[in-house]
Amino acid sequence: MNFFQAIFLGLVQALTEYLPVSSSAHIRIIGDLMLGSDPGAAFTAIIQIGTELAVILYFRHDIIRILGAWFGSLFGKEGKDFKSRMGAHNRDTQMGWFIIIGTLPILIAGLLFKDAIESTLRNLWITVTVLIIFGILLWVVDARAKQVKTMDEMTWKDALIFGIGQMLALIPGVSRSGGTITFGRAMGYTREAAVRVSFLMAIPAVFGAGILETVSAVKDVAAGNAGMFPGWGATIAATIVAFVVGYVVIIGFLKFVSTFSYKAFAIYRIALAVVVALLLICGVLHPTEVVAAA
Repeated sequence: MNFFQAIFLGLVQALTEYLPVSSSAHIRIIGDLMLGSDPGAAFTAIIQIGTELAVILYFRHDIIRILGAWFGSLFGKEGKDFKSRMGAHNRDTQMGWFIIIGTLPILIAGLLFKDAIESTLRNLWITVTVLIIFGILLWVVDARAKQVKTMDEMTWKDALIFGIGQMLALIPGVSRSGGTITFGRAMGYTREAAVRVSFLMAIPAVFGAGILETVSAVKDVAAGNAGMFPGWGATIAATIVAFVVGYVVIIGFLKFVSTFSYKAFAIYRIALAVVVALLLICGVLHPTEVVAAA
């Protein structure tokens, strides 16, 4: 992988991370077409940090407010009884707990099914299948569901359902935002509320996983086992691109969903699935990953 290929993959990561189209599927497919192999866990994990930093920057005021309320309530600021410490009188504290609840499914499933997630479920035929299924689900649910619930109306049950939607994103092609948004719209949340919940709920799961994977990636690079790793200069540049472009995408996406439906994204998912299926049939793409040396 050369410098410009690394920058391009950073751009792809930024453009697809927050949209309900599956960034992991795009990196996998484009990496195979452009490089002839998987870009590598080291490179992918590090550039993902860039997009997550963009989320933290954009939602910094919400994050600070939620964390402040959560710790304040936990240490008795709202009252010394159990219900007060759990946020009975503070919606920001409750949102903190909701984010924790929503993170549990993907954490548990990620640990239990780690081997399958990193091998069997990365088959491109599975990606094609779930791109179509969740594309249709997003289209139908968004068209038929009411837009009546806001983030202020979230319950513990809703948080768990959002979390299950996020958990399904462990399958490449589902899309983390696509899963949470689809489940949120099915529960009657407004488009903008579903997107905001998706962004906030992703922070501990994706950023935490990204940090752990990056630490592992650094060890692999040092040991010379990083596969297609392009070097630190190109990787840092790609991460910066992912951060800057990702921040712009967040702003644009939130404005888009406040006016338009998710129909365009659903159609794109289905079209992408058809193209990938044809490339697989023609032998241009391989169903399973081919890891090449640097």
